[in-house]
Amino acid sequence: MSEYLVIVESPAKAKTIERYLGKKYKVRASMGHVRDLPKSQMGVDVEHEYNPKYITIRGKGPVLKELKTAAKKAKKIYLAADPDREGEAIAWHLAHSLGVDIASDCRVVFNEITKEAIKESFKTPRPINMDLVDAQQARRILDRLVGYNISPLLWKKVKKGLSAGRVQSVAVRMIIDREKEIKRFEPEEYWTIKSDFLKGNDQFEGSFFSKAGKRVELKSENDVKQILGAITGSEFKINKVTKKERKRNPAAPFTTSSLQQEAARKLNFRARKTMMLAQQLYEGIELGKEGTIGLITYMRTDSTRISDSAKEEVRSFIGNAYGQEYILKEERKDKKQTNSQDAHEAIRPTSSLRDPSSVKEYLSRDQFRLYKLIWERLVSSQMASAVMDTMTIDLINADIIFRANGSKIKFPGFMKVYVEGTDDSVEEKENMLPEVEEGDTFFSKDIEPKQHFTQPPPRYTEARLVKTLEELGIGRPSTYAPTLDTIQKRGYVTLDNKRFIPTELGEIVLELIMEFFPDVLDLAFTAKMEREFDNVEAGNMEWVQVIDEFYKEFEVHLIKAEAEMEKVEIKDEPAGEDCEECGNPMVFKMGRYGKFMACSNFPDCRNTKPIVKEIGVKCPKCHEGNIIERKSKKRRLFYGCDRYPECDFISWDKPLPRPCPKCEGTLVEKKLKKGVQVQCVNCDYKETPQN
Repeated sequence: MSEYLVIVESPAKAKTIERYLGKKYKVRASMGHVRDLPKSQMGVDVEHEYNPKYITIRGKGPVLKELKTAAKKAKKIYLAADPDREGEAIAWHLAHSLGVDIASDCRVVFNEITKEAIKESFKTPRPINMDLVDAQQARRILDRLVGYNISPLLWKKVKKGLSAGRVQSVAVRMIIDREKEIKRFEPEEYWTIKSDFLKGNDQFEGSFFSKAGKRVELKSENDVKQILGAITGSEFKINKVTKKERKRNPAAPFTTSSLQQEAARKLNFRARKTMMLAQQLYEGIELGKEGTIGLITYMRTDSTRISDSAKEEVRSFIGNAYGQEYILKEERKDKKQTNSQDAHEAIRPTSSLRDPSSVKEYLSRDQFRLYKLIWERLVSSQMASAVMDTMTIDLINADIIFRANGSKIKFPGFMKVYVEGTDDSVEEKENMLPEVEEGDTFFSKDIEPKQHFTQPPPRYTEARLVKTLEELGIGRPSTYAPTLDTIQKRGYVTLDNKRFIPTELGEIVLELIMEFFPDVLDLAFTAKMEREFDNVEAGNMEWVQVIDEFYKEFEVHLIKAEAEMEKVEIKDEPAGEDCEECGNPMVFKMGRYGKFMACSNFPDCRNTKPIVKEIGVKCPKCHEGNIIERKSKKRRLFYGCDRYPECDFISWDKPLPRPCPKCEGTLVEKKLKKGVQVQCVNCDYKETPQN
């Protein structure tokens, strides 16, 4: 019989921890929460200080029964859920269900699942922190009051199955506001003038910079003609040479938000996938003879701090692997977010000595790629800054100045290991300029003016949306992935080319919420609520006070909305063709994943079909059908023959209407990380990638 019972959330975590603790400890999994508010009703008593009605979650009866049986046999019970508000709440619910005194030393927390961290945490158990519990409870109750009051209204006034969450509604608003910006955007014309400059074997490119010592904006072709008309001949003199040394610092170790952003940029992972893989790496991976090891620290954090022991270890590794000159000598001051809790460390490997190549054979391809990203980010953060030699050359002809900028890496520093990606896929490249002196003469060649137009703000990608939500102080590390998932499942937005586009349904729902519940959609108000949850966690506010201040005003809006909100009818648009089963007209309907075609004679005729988009290419397999866009069950775009199932041609890459010039085979557009490459599916023919 074991003397101690330890309860964690997941079986994988239980298995890892039990091996570290030894025979006296039995470790069991609660499989997440065991109690929650009921799904079938509000579950919050607004008349009596918002008292929540918790029930055992459906399906958790057998789990709870097993835990109670194990608890009766144990000398002491330890609750070891995750080290955050959610984990504290899970421990509190378990304590209630199992009769554990919350004031006793029953709670253990650890930021990483390693033998040392686990052993150390059991030396210092503590009581359950009710401030943390109350902060989580406040968020849960507030979200319930919003969702379970607004959602039924939307069911009555728009359609069944809709929902209105606090953070998700703000995210939808941001996507719709960005779409409005794009539609309102009016491009403005501007021009650039570039030229190659030559002298002997030396050649470099420069751009128009100024006229008569003043910067000039080239807004029209006429502006360009004035500049070109002022240039006399092709001879330019070097007017000024500026050389500087510039330092570049590495990115800080990962937070939840920055990990989701970088995994999207570099690995093409959705936020949900990133968190799923990070959870696996945190809970433990079987590493052969070593057994199950937790490879990274806890993955829900907004802190960039790392422990002194971790710094010591990684810097020792850097010295041995790259040389002493690559070790960070002085601590850098991290730009800490104003809303950062700094409750635990950044996301990092549990040991920097466990480099990616040493564990590759034990990981899936995606686990390995994410672990490598986390490992490289940590190692680079503790390396010396990169040093860049920069050079600026000004060339003058009459009073016209062209400027050339160049840089080269003098000392790579952290860049030897890792460089942070960008949302716009622009990477700093070395641009070498020749050694020149003031007074040297160069000759211009091919002075080329180019017309450009300003571009609208880009649509949100998952990474960009997460970054903006974090900057605005909306949501917390644990909320980003489920929020992005929910707004797509509800049909409020769709992803096109990895960018969010609002649906008609999303715009209708947002307009109604905006009219009757402005606070729910107000970005500043939503951020203020997050700060108040933080104050509850810090013990500076009572959770009932936070809910009461919100609900009193919300209830006024709710009464008004129930009386005045008009029913919205989403009219079916004629599809322009007849139903092949009954002959009645087909119409476009709005479904969970956007529009589809259905028979207008519903429910007598239930014929439906997707909206087909042809791409103007004949099927290369059967030569009879046309290639159309389709979507997989996971909503991934692919291309197939419209004669399916008679013809089973499919392609993830977009087929082109022209044949391969080498073998007459099918050409497709292959999407690369940067741009698109045309290549043949039958032979080795490839064209130069286009951005």
